[in-house]
Amino acid sequence: MNYMHIQGVNKAISRILMGTGDLRKLEEPERLMLDAYLRAGGNTFDTAHQYRNKEVILGRWLEEKKLRQDVVILTKGAHHDDGSPGPRVNAQAIRHDLMESLERLGTDYVDLYALHRDDPDVAVGPIMEELNEHIRASRIKAIGASNWSYRRIQEANEYAAAHQLTGFTFSSPNLSLAKPNEPRWEGCVSADAETCAWHTGNQLPLLAWSSQAGGFFSGAFTPDNRAHDEMVRVYYSEANWERYRRAAKLAADKGVTPIQIALAYVLNQPFPTGAIIGPKNHEELHASIDAMQITFSSHELAWLNLEREEIAE
Repeated sequence: MNYMHIQGVNKAISRILMGTGDLRKLEEPERLMLDAYLRAGGNTFDTAHQYRNKEVILGRWLEEKKLRQDVVILTKGAHHDDGSPGPRVNAQAIRHDLMESLERLGTDYVDLYALHRDDPDVAVGPIMEELNEHIRASRIKAIGASNWSYRRIQEANEYAAAHQLTGFTFSSPNLSLAKPNEPRWEGCVSADAETCAWHTGNQLPLLAWSSQAGGFFSGAFTPDNRAHDEMVRVYYSEANWERYRRAAKLAADKGVTPIQIALAYVLNQPFPTGAIIGPKNHEELHASIDAMQITFSSHELAWLNLEREEIAE
C-alpha cells in the first residue's frame, strides 16, 4: 500500500480509499472485504451523512475491531438532497450533518470532513467560520470540498488566510481517465484540465470519487451495448472509447488490465492523489492495490488522455 499526507491529519493516509456506499449490512461478504482491505494496508474509509446507515455500519465495524485510532475516516455533509430539498450549504446544515455523522460513526471526531455539494450563491465566509468552529472543538482534523470548483476552493482559502482560519487542505471531485459527458449526479464536479493544472500549481491533494469511471474500463461495456443507461449517458463518447483503446494497448504492453491502467492514471497525476474504490470482490480489491505499482512517463500520461498522438517523441 502507498500512503499520502494531508495537512491537519497526523496519520498516513492510504492512497486507495475504501468507499462504503455499497455497504448493506455487517455480514459477509462486506465484512470480509473490509478485513481484506485492512490486511492489504488500507486504513482510509470514505462515507457520508447522505449515505445514512452506511455510517452506522462502518462505525459498528470499527468499534468491534477497536480500530478507531488506527484508521482515517472521511465523511461528508451538506448534500443538497439530504433531509430537506434544495441547497443546504449553510452553517445549520453543516452542524446538523456533522453531529449526526459523529453519532452514527460512534466517534467524537472525523479525520477528514468535506462538504458534499456547493451552493455558489452562498458566501464562503460563513461556511469557513462554521467549519473552523468544529476544528477548534476537535471534531474535525482537516476540511475539504467535494464537488466544488477550484475557483470556489481558492476563494474559500483566500478568505481563511485573511481571517487567520484553517482552509481546505484537500478536495474530492470526480477524476478519472474517462471524461463525463455530463455530471453523473446533480451538482457533481469533475476535474477538467484547468482544475488539474490548478492542483498541480497548488499541490492540493485530490481524493477522486468514481476513480475507475464506474467500471467503464472493465471490459463489461462496448459501444454497441447500450443497456446501461447511466453509463451511456455519462461516459459513452468516441473520445472515451479511444481512451479505452489506448488503455487496452498500454495494458497489454505492461502486462496488466485496462481498468488497472485507468486507476493508475489517477494515481500518476503531477499532484497528490488518492482514489476511492468500491470493489465488488477480493479480486477487484487486489487488482486496484496492484495498480499503485504502475508508473507512467509524462508522455504516456498525456497519450492516454488524448493530449498527444504518439507516446514517443
